[in-house]
Amino acid sequence: MKPSLLSRPPGLRTTLLLYILIPLTLALVTFGTFALTSIEGKVEQQMKKDLELVARAIQLPLSYALQRDSIPRMQQALESALAIGRIYSAYVYDQQGKEILRLGLADPEPKTDRLSELAADGENLGEYGRIAGHHVYSYFVPLTDQGGHILGLLHLTRRGSEFNQHTQSIRLRGILFLGTLLAVLSTLVLFGHHRALGRHLARLTASMATIAEGKRSHRFQETGPMEILRLGIHFNHMLNSIQSAEKALREQQEKQEELEKKLRHSEKLAALGRLAAGTAHELGSPLSVINGKAQRALRDKNISGTQRQALASIREQVSRMDAIIRQLLNFSRRNPLRCSPADPARLAATAAAALSEEASCRRSDVLLTGPTNSRPLRMDTMRVQQALINLLRNAIQCAPCGKVHFSWQYTSSGILFSVCDEGPGIAPEIQSKIFEPFFTTKPVGQGTGLGLSVVHTVAEEHGGFVEIAANRKKGSCFHLFIPEQKAEGEGKP
Repeated sequence: MKPSLLSRPPGLRTTLLLYILIPLTLALVTFGTFALTSIEGKVEQQMKKDLELVARAIQLPLSYALQRDSIPRMQQALESALAIGRIYSAYVYDQQGKEILRLGLADPEPKTDRLSELAADGENLGEYGRIAGHHVYSYFVPLTDQGGHILGLLHLTRRGSEFNQHTQSIRLRGILFLGTLLAVLSTLVLFGHHRALGRHLARLTASMATIAEGKRSHRFQETGPMEILRLGIHFNHMLNSIQSAEKALREQQEKQEELEKKLRHSEKLAALGRLAAGTAHELGSPLSVINGKAQRALRDKNISGTQRQALASIREQVSRMDAIIRQLLNFSRRNPLRCSPADPARLAATAAAALSEEASCRRSDVLLTGPTNSRPLRMDTMRVQQALINLLRNAIQCAPCGKVHFSWQYTSSGILFSVCDEGPGIAPEIQSKIFEPFFTTKPVGQGTGLGLSVVHTVAEEHGGFVEIAANRKKGSCFHLFIPEQKAEGEGKP
């Protein structure tokens, strides 16, 4: 079940925005507000200072003109102040607060009492007020003679909107600056996240997706920052461990299947061995009686030729059945190995000699090939010789009127016999069955299917193997490997 959007944990980029950019934004806004307030206050003070400087600049000329009652000179001084461009209006009052001269917007309701009080105080004063409906800042400067006696009062004004315009301009610039700074910082944080973490985490995610698709050999490229590098190393180590564990599990399963297969094969061979031994025992005695009676009957000189031929045929079939019984007994034997030194060349020659008559009848040519400086090896001579006879008989029967190559060669741990024929070969689909008991490709009555089973049993008992391979020319090759058996007390080979 997939988690809902509300229950999903935030991503790393969202976390960066929550824990870095938002606190940084709040800090910048707080600092910016404080800075803008401070700057606005300083600007306002500077604008008031400018008005004060203008008032002081024309204070002496106005005082001199007022002392001499020279209106033109006072007007000239006020015009020079208005020419600066920072003055909204200018007024000159006498000691009683009566207006003497004005330039600019007039006050519709002059407050004479207030003006007389300011003239009498003789102090500079700045304050906000309204003139003709406009919000202005007024600055009052006393006009005195050379002796310090107050002659009148200078009143200069400046529009309050100018203060607001400067303040709004500074605030707008500050907001633009803070917005630009936040945008740049956000871009830098997100870009830094992408360069430092985002792209590497994306590569790691892509590697996981690749592995999820079944490409188990894929590994994360171990590059990037130290943390990503360590994460990639541990990720690859985890994959290697999983792969090793799966390999070990597969090997264990294969071993278990092989053991189970061998166990089933051993159980089947044991059952077949018991059946073969019982059958051979039960058939041996009657066949001996039949063969003996037929032999005694042949000694009678009074029987006819037809009868003599029939008795000979009986003895021939009894001999054939006796050979089958011997094969059954060889197959059923599970006695311990009786090892002794044996010369592989002599074993091969003995097996070839035992089948020389059959090879001659089938016009097969058996070619022996092996090293001249042979050395004896410990093995069960009788069983190995029986296995070689079975292999050689099988090759002679499969390749009548052909050549059978019988060779042997030493290895570091034993001897390898090879029997190659020029027959039709063995089909691939039945190669896995040819060593099973009673399996044969020969017509009914011409084979028991035990010859190769005996060879396989002899190879297993010695700790070796028997395998089939295609002949380089035509036909098939059987390779029987018999490792040298250690003497008692030396351990297994």
